[in-house]
Amino acid sequence: MDRMNQIRVLVVDDSAMYRAIVQDVLSDFEDVLVVGTAENGRKAIEAVAAYRPDMVVLDIDMPEMDGMAVLQVLQQQFGHVVPVMFSAHTFEGAQLTVEALQQGAFDFIPKPSTGTLWTNRMLLKNRLSSILEAVKRIKRIRFNIEKQPSPYSKPLPIRNSDTRSRVVGIGVSTGGPQALLQVIPKFPADLEVPVLIVQHMPAVFTTVLAQKLDNVSRIRVKEAEDAEPLLPATAYIAPGGKHLCVTPSSRSLSSREIRITDDPPENNCKPSADVLFRSLAEHFGAQATGVIMTGMGADGVEGLRRMKAEGATIIAQDEASCAVFGMPRKAIEADIVDIVAPIETLAAHILHTIR
Repeated sequence: MDRMNQIRVLVVDDSAMYRAIVQDVLSDFEDVLVVGTAENGRKAIEAVAAYRPDMVVLDIDMPEMDGMAVLQVLQQQFGHVVPVMFSAHTFEGAQLTVEALQQGAFDFIPKPSTGTLWTNRMLLKNRLSSILEAVKRIKRIRFNIEKQPSPYSKPLPIRNSDTRSRVVGIGVSTGGPQALLQVIPKFPADLEVPVLIVQHMPAVFTTVLAQKLDNVSRIRVKEAEDAEPLLPATAYIAPGGKHLCVTPSSRSLSSREIRITDDPPENNCKPSADVLFRSLAEHFGAQATGVIMTGMGADGVEGLRRMKAEGATIIAQDEASCAVFGMPRKAIEADIVDIVAPIETLAAHILHTIR
């Protein structure tokens, strides 16, 4: 097989059974080659040096050298390797996983705790399928980076608008925890508007993400709750497995409150950025800012289109700073984006729409 189109994977887990299951699932993909397995972090580093994988699927809790230590070595010495973490679906597992994501892990795969072997195998295969597609795109981008400049590399002109936003909505997926860590802490303590965030994550993980961001931010960051009022200087993260939107307040005709729903997934996402953005278009019109950041797929584009039609300002993270330039690229191609900005200046552009 053409090396350029092949994904070389190393599987690292101290459980022989789980290594075998993951290796078996990966064998279903004809463009994937499992170059080796390892049962601890020390052997994982040796295998990475020997086999030069494109991707390492890595457990966090291991003997001799844990996954967090391995991640640090990969970041420092093997920058070409895409690290993907196994995660236990527990509060402790979520804490470690979110920390790994904020330190540079590309994505994570929840370890199943219930269900049949067949069901868990299919869930693992579906999760790996989307990650592998993203890794292929990363390889192609790296291969062509000097041959073909990105069509999105030039900044778009900033739209002049006298309308001040009264709310900020953010949609983000793969690479989101690390990206949010570079944006939310830059907001001032006296931020005059609320910020609503859809990060594609399961339940528990969004709780942990909110806590970690709250610890390093000047504004309050919390997991959103149904029927709570929208307050300035507060960021609300959609709970995993639920949708987040806004509705007229039951307390005041002139204010808005949060609504958490259990409606079906949209774009295979729950929470979905489209759900949030549509509600901002309906209830804030031109007085809103929609932000689309790193992530796979196209979630958020149709909602942003609705916001744009109402006169809202739309901001997209640029290709160079995205872990995956999927969601922002779709919005840019739809010609609904006013500003394309690197992650370093994203917060400043958002603030400019408020002040």
